[in-house]
Amino acid sequence: MSSAINPAHTAKLLRVMLVALMLSSMSAMMFNIVLPELSLEFNLSLAQVSWMSAAYSLIYAVGTVTYGKLADRFKLKNILTFGLLVFAVGSIIGLLSQSFGMALLARCLQSVGAAAIPAVSMLIPIRYIAQERRGAALGMAAAGLALGSALGPVLSALLTSFADWRWLFSFPIALLALIPFYRSYLPDDTGVKSAFDWLGGVLLGAAAGLVLFGFTNVSWFSLGLGLIFLALFIWRIRSAAEPFVRPELFRNRKYSFMILVAVMVNGIGVSFYFLTPVLLSRVQELPPYWIGMVMVPAAIVSAILGRKAGKLADRRGNAFLYAIASSFIMICLFLLSSFAAAPGWWIAAILILGNVGQSFMMITMSNTVSRTLPKEQAGIGMGLFSMCGFITHGMASGLYGIIAEWTATTSVNPIHQDSGSAVFSNLYLVLALLHIGVLVFYLAQFGSSRKHQTIAASPGSGAKP
Repeated sequence: MSSAINPAHTAKLLRVMLVALMLSSMSAMMFNIVLPELSLEFNLSLAQVSWMSAAYSLIYAVGTVTYGKLADRFKLKNILTFGLLVFAVGSIIGLLSQSFGMALLARCLQSVGAAAIPAVSMLIPIRYIAQERRGAALGMAAAGLALGSALGPVLSALLTSFADWRWLFSFPIALLALIPFYRSYLPDDTGVKSAFDWLGGVLLGAAAGLVLFGFTNVSWFSLGLGLIFLALFIWRIRSAAEPFVRPELFRNRKYSFMILVAVMVNGIGVSFYFLTPVLLSRVQELPPYWIGMVMVPAAIVSAILGRKAGKLADRRGNAFLYAIASSFIMICLFLLSSFAAAPGWWIAAILILGNVGQSFMMITMSNTVSRTLPKEQAGIGMGLFSMCGFITHGMASGLYGIIAEWTATTSVNPIHQDSGSAVFSNLYLVLALLHIGVLVFYLAQFGSSRKHQTIAASPGSGAKP
């Protein structure tokens, strides 16, 4: 059983969680715009230096599910303390780095530590906050992620305009100040002590890494090898006495359904954070700093409305919030398709709908998934949910990068007339139509919001009426 948090500490803990998520998300995004500079300084290709971002994302994805599994056995405060310390060590090494290898090692260490933050942040509302108030807590988490994702590129551009790129490593060191608060506010409860299936974890990590690498680099060898490791992982969890993931988790129909929905929704949502900056650079010809500024208003509005959306989910149900979020995203995608050649300030206004919708979507999906899991599977279940999101982000970014290179002179959208941005217009329109299908898919499973609020407990579900 989990011990309760002192009610006086709940709000403070959520604010600490918001800051930690913001700084970790910010760190994930900061190095993207300095990759060309790294390429010149170390005389490496852009593909080689891109591992500064790719390695971070991959370790972050696999680390999230690993920490989620460890959270079923150890105190959350100890997991966070370890993660934040490793994050800071990696940052200090990065500040002192004199070679690309040293900088890459620092980036990998940062990711090993940073992965503890989303893993534990998803568990805090599940373990310690009543189900009827969980949406508001998840809303604060979404606000932190939204702010970090938008502020990262902007602060990176500002800092590197007058300082060396190595100073980008300095921001996460501030997270050390949060350790005393986490250790004070989080209870001392631990999960069930059981053997940790390291082989299963390694097989899952290898499968995820190779599939992601194979997809983004169009390597059939890596993709095939990744699928072999995935088959070995499935064999392992079916044969081990204490598997890394219990097979019955995947027999939980509602959980498996939400994983599929999350993959589709995250894949579409990446277009706001990856494809739109490419559009602003190639069509509007904006420099990196102004591209970052275009993204800021949407992030600020998302952060402001995040907790309100969580409270709305608590009152009206997750399906109600999902329908609102999906509507915002579809309208945004249709407007981007129609006005892809519009000035930057217009794109900034349109993006508010998309980012708010995506932020709302993360809240309702996390809340929905949390209600499909029994407490003994919450750590690994939420970890896998997060890992799928990160991997989808990497795969979708690679796919959008390929499509953005295509040539198209005619837009399928009759409102859009600019030939120079036709490929972006067509892609946004396809994504809008896909989102309609995902919405129908979700509502067919969960029905009305009230139905979702009272999911009946079923074998392996863990949901409570």
